[in-house]
Amino acid sequence: MVERSDRARLLDWEEVPSAERPGGEAPDGPPSPSSGRASSGCPGFGWSGGPAGGPAPSSDGFGAPPATSGAPAAADEALPPDKEAHLSDSGAREASLQDRMVKWEEKDQIVSVFVVTFNTRTGNMLEWCLPKDMDLEGVEFKAIASGSHRVTTDFIYFRKGCFFGLACFANMAVESTEERGARMKSVGILSPSYTLLYRYMSFLEHQVRLQLQSPGHYSPLEAFYEDKRALLPPSGESVVTALPSNAWGAAINHSMHPEMKITHPAGCMSQFIRFFGEQIMVLWKLALLRRRILIFSPPPVGVVCYRVYCCCCLANVSIPGVGMAVPEFRPFFYVNVADIGVLENELSYVACTTEKIFEEKKDLYDVYVDNQNVKTYRDGLKPLLRLSAADREKYRKLTEQRQMLLYSQEENGDCVSSEEDLFILFFLEQNNRIFQTLSEVAGSSDPTITQESVRAMGLDPHGDRLFLLHLLEIYGYDSLLVSEQLCCS
Repeated sequence: MVERSDRARLLDWEEVPSAERPGGEAPDGPPSPSSGRASSGCPGFGWSGGPAGGPAPSSDGFGAPPATSGAPAAADEALPPDKEAHLSDSGAREASLQDRMVKWEEKDQIVSVFVVTFNTRTGNMLEWCLPKDMDLEGVEFKAIASGSHRVTTDFIYFRKGCFFGLACFANMAVESTEERGARMKSVGILSPSYTLLYRYMSFLEHQVRLQLQSPGHYSPLEAFYEDKRALLPPSGESVVTALPSNAWGAAINHSMHPEMKITHPAGCMSQFIRFFGEQIMVLWKLALLRRRILIFSPPPVGVVCYRVYCCCCLANVSIPGVGMAVPEFRPFFYVNVADIGVLENELSYVACTTEKIFEEKKDLYDVYVDNQNVKTYRDGLKPLLRLSAADREKYRKLTEQRQMLLYSQEENGDCVSSEEDLFILFFLEQNNRIFQTLSEVAGSSDPTITQESVRAMGLDPHGDRLFLLHLLEIYGYDSLLVSEQLCCS
């Protein structure tokens, strides 16, 4: 089964107006990469958000985690709408925040809709698209991932040039010798931002089933495109804008704005951390160091796209000015051999693939993740794959906090807090703690990092020495001195 978002609830493309949404919640979605350097998280320093009380988990236990950003926090730390509604003096603040979010909200940003099919003689091919002059070269290999013939349904997030795509794939048995007993198609869309793609998940799932059952029936897709097509600047460049910095305060609050969520399965971050266990602390360090991370897994690829998203979440920082000079942590979601040329020029990214040949392309990545196995061929990074005493302690605290939350939910009926909040804020606070300490040391009369200051960051003075040195170099803290005790230990 395709892992469906509990928030992509409609089978057509009509959206529920903001005023009619349950709880008055506004559309979801963090800003996206092409936004430039105004903020500094992922992807393109433009992710943030998280459950605002969150959607009720679906039967498979899935929902929407927040994403990451290093964008500056707002001075006015506004509460999310579902909290403000309960405060007697919050009306003006809520209205102001809603006004800002409405102004920022991206609408009707679909730049292309297409149908891809598998032809037994020629392989993957673009069957139909709008607009007709759209450059969709190679999209047929993104919308139908390598190895997809082994699954019946899937969904794929990907990048195509400066656009993001979402495609829903389906494989149906047919009594046709010409089709060799199977018909495979994928229906997808492109947008300047991935943040609104989730809205059309159910529509795409419905349409791909329709295409399998009634090939060539394009009128619903034509109507969809006419209704939702984007009005882009003439140049077609820099069409995605980042979330205004004055709205970031709410993103740091415990219950973050639904407007800044990308819809992924509920519990996605929880499953991500449980899947990797203690290794999550290794991924956290590598993400914070903006390394090139490639995740391999056979199909279905949808859940692996979620791991790309969750990996970016680990690098969340909310201290103003932090990360402005580091490489953008760009999510590429699904990649294939056609993306090799693009990845060669990337300084930092997170991506996933179903093609095992990537493992041999060692110059394309710094870290290769296969199942729970995290490995690197970079000698300078190999020590980072070993867990420090502080890593194990942090993971123990994270596990302990989760158990306390589950107990509170069971005993006290706590429906406000969620595991997603807990995990995202755990790493947000850890990252903030590191950079806050570094800023304090840099501003002191003796800008020397000592064992005490390293412990204040929540790091191990011995086991995390190399990680710290990498961090100082990448984030531009070269002027800080490192005590001989720390350096030579």
